[in-house]
Amino acid sequence: MIRFAAALARREFVRFIRQPQRVAGSIGQPLLFWAFLGAGLTPSFQPPGMEGMTYTEYFYPGVLMMLILFAGIFSTITVIEDRDQGFLQGVLVAPVPRLAIVLGKVGGGTLIALFQAMILLVAAPFMGMLPGLGGSLMVLAALVLSALGFTGLGFSIAWTMKSTAGFHAIMMVFLFPLWLLSGALFPMENVPTWLHWVMLVNPVAHALTVLRGPFYEAPAVLLADGGYLTSVAVLVAWVALSLWASTKRVNRREQGLTGPAADAAAAPAGPA
Repeated sequence: MIRFAAALARREFVRFIRQPQRVAGSIGQPLLFWAFLGAGLTPSFQPPGMEGMTYTEYFYPGVLMMLILFAGIFSTITVIEDRDQGFLQGVLVAPVPRLAIVLGKVGGGTLIALFQAMILLVAAPFMGMLPGLGGSLMVLAALVLSALGFTGLGFSIAWTMKSTAGFHAIMMVFLFPLWLLSGALFPMENVPTWLHWVMLVNPVAHALTVLRGPFYEAPAVLLADGGYLTSVAVLVAWVALSLWASTKRVNRREQGLTGPAADAAAAPAGPA
C-alpha cells in the first residue's frame, strides 16, 4: 500500500513540476496579494496590542495559509481529469486498499502545497520573522497538517464532481469565505460578536493560529497557551475527518455507470 501511494504521490508532483505556467500562477497570486495589500494597508494598520507591526508582517502567515489552502485543494482537480482520461478506472481495479488511493492523491497534493510554501518561506528572514529551530519545526508541522487537511477536503469533493468547471465554481464560493474569515486579513479581536463566533468554528482560522504562533512567540510559551493547544487539536481533528471522509467516498459503491460512460448510456438513441 505504501509503495502504491508513494507512486501516485510522485506522479501528482511530477505532473505539477512539468507545468511551469501552473507553478508560476500558483505562487504569483499569493505574492501579488501580499505585495499590494501589504503596501496599501500598512499606513492604516494599527490594531490594539500590535504596535510596531506592519500589515506586511501581519499578513505574511495569512498569505502562507492562502497558498496552502488553494494549492492543496485545487491540486485535487486531477481526480476529475484522471477519471475522464480513464486512469482512475485503472487505479480502482488495482488490488490495493482504497486507503492507498486516498493517501497517494492527498499526499501528492500535500507535496505540491508544501513545495510552494517553501518558496514563500524564503521571504521570512528578510522581515525578521525567522523563528528558531523549535519554532521552525512547529511552522513546518503546521504547514504539513494544514496541507493534509485541505487537500483531503478537496479530494472528497472532487471525487463526486463530473467536471472541472463545476469544481472551480464550488471551490471558489466555498474557499474564499473560509480564508477571508480566518483572521488572515484582519485580527479576530474587535469584530462583531456574530462574526467572531463564525470565525471560531472555521477550521482555517485554527490552522492559521497554529501557523502564525511560532513566528511571534517562543515554543515554550505556545505550548503553555490553552488557546493555541485548542487550535492544534481542532487542526488534527480536521485532518483526521478529511482523510476519513475521503476514504468513505472512495469505498462507496457507485450504482450503475458514472462519468462519460453514464452520459453516453443516458443519451437518446438516434433514428434507426
